[in-house]
Parts: sequence; C-alpha cells; structure tokens
Amino acid sequence: MIDFVEGIVADKAPGELVMSAGGVGFLLMCSNATLSDAPAKGEKWHCYTVLNVREDAMELFGFSTRQEREMFKKLCQVTGVGAKTALGVLSALPVRELSVAIVTGDLTVLTRAPGIGKKTAQRIILELKDKVEQQDVSLPAGNAAHSAVSAGSAQQEAQAALQALGYTASEAARAVSAVRDQADTVDQIIMLALRQMSSL
Repeated sequence: MIDFVEGIVADKAPGELVMSAGGVGFLLMCSNATLSDAPAKGEKWHCYTVLNVREDAMELFGFSTRQEREMFKKLCQVTGVGAKTALGVLSALPVRELSVAIVTGDLTVLTRAPGIGKKTAQRIILELKDKVEQQDVSLPAGNAAHSAVSAGSAQQEAQAALQALGYTASEAARAVSAVRDQADTVDQIIMLALRQMSSL
C-alpha cells in the first residue's frame, strides 16, 4: 500500500490533484476539504493516501489528515458504500460534523451528502456508531480537548466544543449540565452530552 505521497503539487482540479514525486505524477482523488488544505501549484506537500484496487482500475485517494483517511476507510466498510461515495460524503461533510451525525443518529445531516439516501444513512449509523472515536468529535489537538482538567474548566471546554459543532449556547449548557456528574474530562463530557441530546 502507498501510505503517503510527498512531493510537489503539479496540478489541481475539482475532485482531484496531481502530485509530482520521484519523477512520477500521482493522480489523487480528493475531497473538497483536502483540496482546500492543499497548497498552490508548485509547492511541496505531504498527502496521506489509500490505494483502491478494482478489477478494471487502480485508484489513489488522497487526504490531508490521517483522521479524514481513517473515516474514509470506515465509510468504505459500510454495506453499499463504495470509495467514490465515501469521498462524496467527506466532500459534503467535514469529519467532525460527520462523526457527530453518526454518534447522534442524525439522518438529516447524512442525507445531505450526494448519493446518500435514508436507507444508506441508516446503515452508516448502524455500522459505524461504535467505531467513531472520541477524537473524531472533539476539538483539535492543542485546544486541551484530550487532557483531564478541572471539572469547571472541562465543562466550559465541552460547552464551547458543542457550540462549535452548531448547537446553541443554551442547548450546549443544558446538555453539559445534565452529564456533568458522569465525567470529568472534556472528551467524556462531549460524548455523553451528544448522546443525551440525541435521545431527546
């Protein structure tokens, strides 16, 4: 397997880019998020990859982060979801928003992605709900989302994270308050709060 390609961005187009490395031009199919993260043509870049081998073709998919690549792999494991459909989902939904939709069972968000109807969205939730990791719905590293902090500070961080995911201040506050005695780290509070809100 080709784990990553490091080289020069030779060309960019909707849904794909070409990386020049070692005298070879690698055509990578990418999500909108990865294309946005990629630098301008002529600049050096490091891109994580997945090689998809089919009977009639070999396709190389590129990702700007390991987190996006892992979500792509998880989506490809879902019954009825192929590589290009998985890439379409990641183009329509950032990894964190997609993860929250899976954890909370939000069909409306998932069906915004091209090629994802209600039945497919239900399969994604059913098959991936237990596979989505805490880091997928937490704040990025550097925001203290993965460290144990004081109870009050953890609750504030969790509330801020929920608001960043689109919940109102009052919704976030109510959810955090409802689970504050069940956890003491930001990650745990966020996960419990999301599950609490999805059950309402």
